[in-house]
Amino acid sequence: MPDPRRAIPRTDAVLAEPRIAKAAGTLGRDLVKAVVNDVQRAARAGEIAPEAVADAVLERLPASASSLRPVLNATGVVVHTNLGRAPLSAAALEAVTAAGGATDVEFDLATGDRARRGRGALAALQAAVPDAGAVHVVNNNAAALLLCALALAPGREIVVSRGELVEIGDGFRIPDLLESAGARLREVGTTNRTSVRDYAAAIGPDTGFVLKVHPSNYRVIGFTAEAELGELAGLGVPLVADIGSGLPAPHPLLPGEPDAASALRAGATVVTASGDKLLGGPQAGLLFGEKDVVERLRRHPAARALRVDKLTLAALEATLRGPVPPVRAALEASVEDLRRRADTLAGSLRDFGAEAVASTAAVGGGGAPGVELPSAAVSLPARFAAALRTGDPPVVGRVVRDRCLLDLRTVRPEEDAQLREAVRRCG
Repeated sequence: MPDPRRAIPRTDAVLAEPRIAKAAGTLGRDLVKAVVNDVQRAARAGEIAPEAVADAVLERLPASASSLRPVLNATGVVVHTNLGRAPLSAAALEAVTAAGGATDVEFDLATGDRARRGRGALAALQAAVPDAGAVHVVNNNAAALLLCALALAPGREIVVSRGELVEIGDGFRIPDLLESAGARLREVGTTNRTSVRDYAAAIGPDTGFVLKVHPSNYRVIGFTAEAELGELAGLGVPLVADIGSGLPAPHPLLPGEPDAASALRAGATVVTASGDKLLGGPQAGLLFGEKDVVERLRRHPAARALRVDKLTLAALEATLRGPVPPVRAALEASVEDLRRRADTLAGSLRDFGAEAVASTAAVGGGGAPGVELPSAAVSLPARFAAALRTGDPPVVGRVVRDRCLLDLRTVRPEEDAQLREAVRRCG
């Protein structure tokens, strides 16, 4: 009997198959070849028939050359850190695609001369917060704080409340970040109460600036007190306000969340914030402030190491100038609309044990801790949670009281049909 393994097609023959050759043009030859080799090994082990090798390769090829997979966020957490924080708007995604090739990011097409990098995005950011004398963008909010420490307090003291020495996630802590820049922290007050007198008593010739950090991922309640920005602005030294989640202006749904415009009006010298939280844009560190101070930050040698790429600049400008981004749409979604959607979806999934239920969503991403957003969800048996996570596309919900809840505040209306089909496939 001839060895059936001899019938397994050679690697070059499989790669030349038209469908696989087309996939190699999209995914890359090396990636496709690795899948071909895996399938050939399975065929040699008798797990796949030789004549089925090409089809098996096509089945195993990933959808793209990146390992990242699009996910339907049905958790009810609007800015979900583990799911990439703010989803970009269609306008921002189109801008990223357009910026993927050669672009005029640092070039004046009219004169043929070099131009200021990202001037469109900076102009849009300035327009969003006109109270700022100048603006700058770095790669995240931690980088914005680091740049402030490097430029304004090298070898000097940063005065900060003990109640604001926060950890920002994955074990990274604001005190360690600032001290890595060569600054010294002068801690004042107590965990729950710090007054303007505490700050004033600590200020001296070694003070680089006073830092006010918004505790955006936790709340301290009870017997508490903190100094207001307006009080600290009169102490005679620069005041840096880290507002965290990145609201450019006050939002009626989030009255307790600080915003850049209000912080500047209160007297902050520099305001730092994140671009990929409540602003709804790409990951970025946003700096607003007095013109001469922001220019000093921009010209610091470390600013080059912290700068953002053209894709971020494109997405940021489109977020600021374009239509309402998904984060804001989710925050402002009508509860009545969410309930109607939940009723419709649950009605079409009755055979799978679905029910429409009231739910409570959250802002997330280190923003507006404790703020509860009334919402509506499709409730399914708990077994659906794992099946949906591992489906295609993956759907991430949350399990509450042995039920899998798919909260619709974080699911865009145009994704409802996709969500329905995902549930049906798991049934």
